[in-house]
Amino acid sequence: MKGNSTFIFTSIMIGLVLQIIPMPAQADVYRPDWLLLILCYWAMALPNRVSVGIAGLTGVILDLLYGTALGVHSFALAIPIFIVATNYQRMRNQSILQLALTVGVLSFVYHLLIYWLQFWLTSIEFRIEFLWPSISSVLIWPWMFWLLRKFRRKFGVS
Repeated sequence: MKGNSTFIFTSIMIGLVLQIIPMPAQADVYRPDWLLLILCYWAMALPNRVSVGIAGLTGVILDLLYGTALGVHSFALAIPIFIVATNYQRMRNQSILQLALTVGVLSFVYHLLIYWLQFWLTSIEFRIEFLWPSISSVLIWPWMFWLLRKFRRKFGVS
């Protein structure tokens, strides 16, 4: 049981690192939502272990790493993960393409929430570039799903 928690924790930490690792400005606009993808997978696969509380905690850590107002990423991550956790049984029956599109919509919601919260806090202007990560997340999801499922089965995470 302890190894199971260690693997989940490690994958979430890898997602945090991938989320903040420096990238060239041209590529950073398209950075997938690594942390959201990992949290979506775990909330769908093990909703009793990873849910809104973990999403909120990792969101606070992401706020600290980005230097944004505390609670922005926490709230923005909690809403999509809540949707996944409450609909995990339906999502498990979807094809990988349907799941990718669902994750794309969840990523779109995540970015709109971040924009909305930052708009009210700092009056930033909307740019379409805020939504490009949703498209790259759709493209990355099948491989992320396959990789995490493979490791979950290999290490017997339940």
